[in-house]
Formats: sequence, C-alpha cells, structure tokens
Amino acid sequence: MQQFKYFIFTLAAVLILNACSPADGNDPGNEYMPDMGHSVAYEANVYSYYGLNTWDDASVFRLKELSNPKKPVDGTVPRGYAGTFFADAEQRDDVMEMLNGENSVNAISVPVNGNVPYYYDDTEDERLRATAEIIDNPFPITAAGLERGEELYNTFCGICHGEAGNGLGYLVADDNPNAKYPAAPANFLLEEFVNASNGRYYHSIMYGKNVMGSYKDKISYEERWQVIHWIRALQAKELGEEYSEDANTLNPAFGTPASQMEMMADNVSDAEMAPTAAAPATNGTGNDSHGGDH
Repeated sequence: MQQFKYFIFTLAAVLILNACSPADGNDPGNEYMPDMGHSVAYEANVYSYYGLNTWDDASVFRLKELSNPKKPVDGTVPRGYAGTFFADAEQRDDVMEMLNGENSVNAISVPVNGNVPYYYDDTEDERLRATAEIIDNPFPITAAGLERGEELYNTFCGICHGEAGNGLGYLVADDNPNAKYPAAPANFLLEEFVNASNGRYYHSIMYGKNVMGSYKDKISYEERWQVIHWIRALQAKELGEEYSEDANTLNPAFGTPASQMEMMADNVSDAEMAPTAAAPATNGTGNDSHGGDH
C-alpha cells in the first residue's frame, strides 16, 4: 500500500512538472485551457492543420480551405467601385478626387479597381447579347484617356493585334522567326470591326475569344474602356476620320468627346434642372425614379 502511495505521488509530480513546461519558439508550452497564451488566428499561406487549435471537433479545419481567396459576400459593394455615372467632366473630377483622398486631410485613397458588375455570361449567345446591348462608352474621349489607352493597348494587345490594329503583331510578324500563333489575330481595321459595337470589344476583353484569353484581371474597368477608345482612334486614323477629345467623326455612338460633354453640361441651366411643384419625383437625372442602373 505504501508503495502504491509513492507511485501515485510520483505520477502526480511528473504530470504537474510536465504541465509547467516552458514555451519554446512557436510552441507556447502546455496550457490548462486555450487562452491568450498563443494566437488562435488562422495564418495565411499555411495549408497544414494548426496543432494548437484542435481542442474540439468544431475547431479542426484544413487551413488550405480557409486561406484560399473567397468570393465577395452577395450584395456588398467593394471599395474602389467604379460603376459611377458622371453627368459631366467636372463631376467626374470631383468624384475621382474624393476616391483618391484629395479632398480631406482624413481621407483614404481608394483606387478605382474595376469592381463593376457584368451581367453577361461567357457563352456565344451572351456575346451576341452584349454586342447588341452595350453601345455607349461610359467615359468621354480625352487626350489623357487616349494616351493611357495607347499604352495599355501596346502592352496587352499590340503583340497580337499589331500597334496599328491591323492584326499583324509580333507574334505573327514575318520578322519573328518563332512565330507559331495558332490563329490570325483580329484585324480591327476591317469594316466588320469598324462597324462593331463597343460591346463586342468589351465582352472579348472580359472573357477572351478563340485563342485569346481574358484580360479582366489585368486591366481595370476604366482601363478597358480607354483601350476601346484607342482602338477607335486607330480605326479613325486608318479611315481619315477624327477621334479625339474635340471631335468624333468616326461614329458618334462609339464615344463622346470631352469638349462636347462640357458643352452639354453648360447648356443645362439651373432653372431647367430645378423641379416644379407639379413635376413627378425624380432620381436627379430627369427621369422618373425606378431604381435601375443607367
């Protein structure tokens, strides 16, 4: 009996001493119950199980499933949302100034990152629908926009479609000894593409077409439209037309010059915009409120 007591005493001492083992590196040592002795937060880029966060079945997760990127929650609008309607160039400058954190000492710069809903799927029927329905370019033709569009086009598009838009980029050029492109890139100077709506170009940028891949993850919402502006400028140059911030003689439906937008804004007086007692409630654009996007 005496020996059994010694055995119990020795076992208890060993357990107590072991429970008091010190922390070492990332190991916080033994703990009676999980507390603030170590972080229970899930760490990014860690795919294994977190050995210190397994005190019950509900807390055991495969970290790979938790650390991978997730889709936004339905109904949320991400910071940097670019889907804003600008009535005129001055309003656009005001909004961009706000987004860039330039109108307040406490403001936070929020880059316009291209988070704009696109309600067309990656199918041939949806491509045709986008071609038929997406007509206007939401951004005016500006010198700065065309300059940016040219830079982006030459970076992402010119290697296939050619810097002139004629479909003779370096990947298919005669001076490229390794040219093995499986299909001829589109020649934007052909009548078919000159007459095509803006939706045809935008849908191709979003999803790609044939052997061309998607570029929606490489250029933002506004940048896509500036690239389309530059394609129109190349077409206008080929046809001897003008496509600039001063005039668009190629096709008025393709884009509105910034100078014309300023003129349209100047032609609307405060008296014309002021609501009357008999007028129905509006949403601020002169149209009856219906909650839809424009």
